[in-house]
Amino acid sequence: MDDLDQRLIALLRADSRTPAATLAKALKVSRGTVQNRIERLLRTGVVQGFTIKTRPDVDAGRVRAVMTIAIEGERSGAVVKALKGFPEVAAVHTTNGRWDLVAELDVESLGAFSLALDRIRQIEGIASTETSILLATQKM
Repeated sequence: MDDLDQRLIALLRADSRTPAATLAKALKVSRGTVQNRIERLLRTGVVQGFTIKTRPDVDAGRVRAVMTIAIEGERSGAVVKALKGFPEVAAVHTTNGRWDLVAELDVESLGAFSLALDRIRQIEGIASTETSILLATQKM
């Protein structure tokens, strides 16, 4: 990826529906160049898709949280694989420091949240967890 690809991705992150002609003007390149770059970024897997953002009040009833996870021994791979099978787990991040993993949780209710926590904590190889509910998001 070069500087143009990075600037294109930044513009698409801000608004993935921006027309190619508008992107081209902002990047000072041709519309064809923008279209070819987007096609290449998709084909190579650098860009894996496009999504939408909703206002926070649209999903006001949902419960989002981060769970930090400590793993026993060398079981990281198995724990990550198990977490990928949970629909409540939006993302899993490896990290350094006290915790081995950070899991982003997204569920429809507090009841579902409680059940998800119980199920995740039963995964073999998880030594301990700490979970914080996300109350408000300041920037997306």
